[in-house]
Amino acid sequence: MTAREALPRAEASPLLVGFDADDTLWQNEQFYRLTEEAFAALLADHCDAADLSARLLAAERRNLALYGFGIKGFTLSMIETALELTDGTLPGHVVGRILEIGREMLRHPVDLLPAARETLEALAGRYRLVLITKGDLFDQERKLAASGLGPFFDGIEIVSDKTDATYRGIFARHGVDARRCVMIGNSLKSDILPVLACGGSAIFIPHDLTWVHEHAEAPVDEPRFFQVADLSAVQDILAAIDRKV
Repeated sequence: MTAREALPRAEASPLLVGFDADDTLWQNEQFYRLTEEAFAALLADHCDAADLSARLLAAERRNLALYGFGIKGFTLSMIETALELTDGTLPGHVVGRILEIGREMLRHPVDLLPAARETLEALAGRYRLVLITKGDLFDQERKLAASGLGPFFDGIEIVSDKTDATYRGIFARHGVDARRCVMIGNSLKSDILPVLACGGSAIFIPHDLTWVHEHAEAPVDEPRFFQVADLSAVQDILAAIDRKV
């Protein structure tokens, strides 16, 4: 045996497994849909629901760079849309009602998705688990605390957006090569494609209600892309990735 052969094999760093939060671990988009229905009822005399939805989406997209993602920006976009539809004559009591339905969203209890807790319990200690979520800092912190899932994570990353650069920064902070990183989430645009671009792997879990802004083409020919029906199916995939990389 040569000296080189006698050297012990270096231990690979633990696989870093990132979890999206909204509509991956707990329900989120359904509350936006319900709020939009209430908003449409308020403006029913000025616009039909389909046109209102399109106008609201346009306002949200215009405002993302200023307000970011989250309920507060959504509420401001509702007010802006209502002002546009009423030519600036929106009654004060309607503004008050829009603000109230926004506050109702911020107070809504957290509704965990199936297998969320069980999956995190099974993975904790085996991998380095990091929550990677975007949106309003206070609201995301509130939901995480209310979920009771915080203790399962080795790191919490609440970011303004999820881009290639965002993920590279997170992986660097945690000292892990992107090839040993896996992201799990419901958004192809935010959770899947940027991580694949960085050299990591990604597990896509479609949700029945995903905001149209997060839609993208699934990279079905990419060998580091996986799609499953729910969180209960990720353990075997993670084990296979861990053996491979």
